[in-house]
Amino acid sequence: MGLVESLLALSGLDWPIPDFSTISRRQKHLQVTIPYRGGDDALHWLVDSTGVKMLGEGEWKTKKHGADYRRQQRKVHLGIDAQTLEIRAIEVTSNSVSDVPMLPELLAQVTTPIASVTGDGVYDTKTCHEAVGAAAIIPARKNARPWKKYPPGAHTRNDIVKAIQRLG
Repeated sequence: MGLVESLLALSGLDWPIPDFSTISRRQKHLQVTIPYRGGDDALHWLVDSTGVKMLGEGEWKTKKHGADYRRQQRKVHLGIDAQTLEIRAIEVTSNSVSDVPMLPELLAQVTTPIASVTGDGVYDTKTCHEAVGAAAIIPARKNARPWKKYPPGAHTRNDIVKAIQRLG
């Protein structure tokens, strides 16, 4: 609250500030709509996730004395427009949730047609290729093998895997 109060005071605004309990109670039901200023063209999309430390000691103490049991992290899954670099979709989960099951949920938040989805190797799964449906720009995993059943978009992936096997 102190930071927000000081920012509003510097801005010359006299707005009421909810206390921590009110914010905590309401955050479960809060629906956030992300405004978008992009064009009408098909979307070239970047997806990834990052970890955010929510509670716990600093890095030095952890390295010196080991991790405390209260240490908590969250994972933020992001979908970003490659042209405007605007966040188009976001999901916050516990640290144990993988990126793969979150991709369909991120895709559901976007109403613009998607031309391509670019992600790292963790998205090289049949589930992700089926969910994308558009051109998936995802590097094959180190031990990748061609898939026998082709989900949509996997034909290109199998050609890449075969080229890697041939060329090294």
